[in-house]
This record gives sequence, structure tokens and C-alpha cells, in this order.
Amino acid sequence: MQKFEYHLQKYDATGFWGGKVDLGQMDIEFNRLGRDGWELVSIFDTNSGHGQSRWIVATFKRPRAIA
Repeated sequence: MQKFEYHLQKYDATGFWGGKVDLGQMDIEFNRLGRDGWELVSIFDTNSGHGQSRWIVATFKRPRAIA
């Protein structure tokens, strides 16, 4: 049976109303994680109220090496 390991990556949503993220930095980090074998499986934002985003959370997985 295939086993996986998981990695969570959190990004702050900035700005007065929230929801602003550095897409360039996310692009760099996502590509780095992809080169290291991580696959993006989900991404969501957390709400701080009145529709404002506080964080963007990305979940990655990759096969775990069998020891």
C-alpha cells in the first residue's frame, strides 16, 4: 500500500481588507516544492470576518520512502 507524507504551507493575506498575497513568491515556492516531489492537493483561505481572508493554506503530499 502506498504511504504519503504531507506538508502544509501557510501564506499571510495582507492589506486593509485582507486577501492580498504575493503570487510571485507563491509561484517560486510551489515550483520548488514540485521539484522536490510535492504535489498540491488542496488550497483554501481562512476567514477573519466580513469576507476578509487571513491566511491561504496549501496542502501538499508526496510518496513516503519505504524504509
